[in-house]
Amino acid sequence: MTQKYTILFDLDGTLVDTAPDLMNAHNHVMKKFGYPTKSAADIRNLVGKGAGALIGRSIWGQAKKEFGKVNDEKIKSEMVKEFINFYSKNIINESTLINGVKEFLKWCKEKNISMAVCTNKQEHLAIDLLKKIGIYNYFEYVAGCNTFQYCKPDPRHLTSVIEILNGDIKKSLMIGDSETDANAAKESSIPIILLENGYTEKNINEIYHNHLIKDFVGIEKIVSKYL
Repeated sequence: MTQKYTILFDLDGTLVDTAPDLMNAHNHVMKKFGYPTKSAADIRNLVGKGAGALIGRSIWGQAKKEFGKVNDEKIKSEMVKEFINFYSKNIINESTLINGVKEFLKWCKEKNISMAVCTNKQEHLAIDLLKKIGIYNYFEYVAGCNTFQYCKPDPRHLTSVIEILNGDIKKSLMIGDSETDANAAKESSIPIILLENGYTEKNINEIYHNHLIKDFVGIEKIVSKYL
């Protein structure tokens, strides 16, 4: 039996533009706890390492004098809990699929490619978002930041999912939008297709990648070379 090919996808900024809803949840928390709000463009630079990192990095950038206070685990925990609670209730108000995503997922299904999501979003939130935006059934597995004892950029986040899918690292590919995805892929020796304008504060030339795309339109030409 010929081994199926596997494609792993990041979620935020890769499959779905979630910045508007993440911004609304972030700003809700900041207003409640007395900190400045941010724009969607600001949020795009902070997303990628989970809710706790988003809150911490936001405060670190805007209120360094108070970071010690926020660094208190109890307060940080309260802020993250409030963020998750608000976001889970408003997860798809303004979020949209990246251009060409659904067409590409259909193409992959036709090619019998195994697909999974590897995200630093909490697993239940990732599954909920994928279901509500209408692409959950394309994936054989969804791994969030709390699925294993590790998450991106740890390469095991990717390799463990490939193993679960009975895949082969040599027949696998990662699609992401940030250095978190790129570093995990590089350490796993998996090629990565990187989306421009990702959820990162780094420039494209600072992030490892094998291919660069604007969106998913025409990505089949790249992927076909690996099949």
